Amino acid sequence: MPDSARKRPLLAAVLGLVYPGLGHVYLREWARALLWFGLIILTGSLMIPDGVYPTTLTVDSLMQMSRAMPLRAVVALSAVTGMNMVDAYILASRNNEATQRVADGTQCPSCGREVDPDLEFCHWCTTKLNGEPEEN
Repeated sequence: MPDSARKRPLLAAVLGLVYPGLGHVYLREWARALLWFGLIILTGSLMIPDGVYPTTLTVDSLMQMSRAMPLRAVVALSAVTGMNMVDAYILASRNNEATQRVADGTQCPSCGREVDPDLEFCHWCTTKLNGEPEEN
């Protein structure tokens, strides 16, 4: 299997820790990335009280914000971030396994069903498996 097709599950999880949805961008899972981006923004807007937001963006104001944040907000944001990291890791691992099965010839690259490696075509969707284009 070419290295370009493999994705690193740990990198996807670490990117999800940096900002939820970023690991899914790395995996090119655009809909899931938007879902996680939106979910973390929604969680923050619902759980963090208005008085906690700093008026200026300095290191001191961000430290004060982190100290003033209620525990329920920290738990909720941590839970969303953790679930995002697990989802990115599992998704990358599953994609790597599926790519390996296609490279081994045990899964059809078109329909994704299991195929007999001795055949030159998928008996489910009739796609040629040897990589040669079909003649019309």
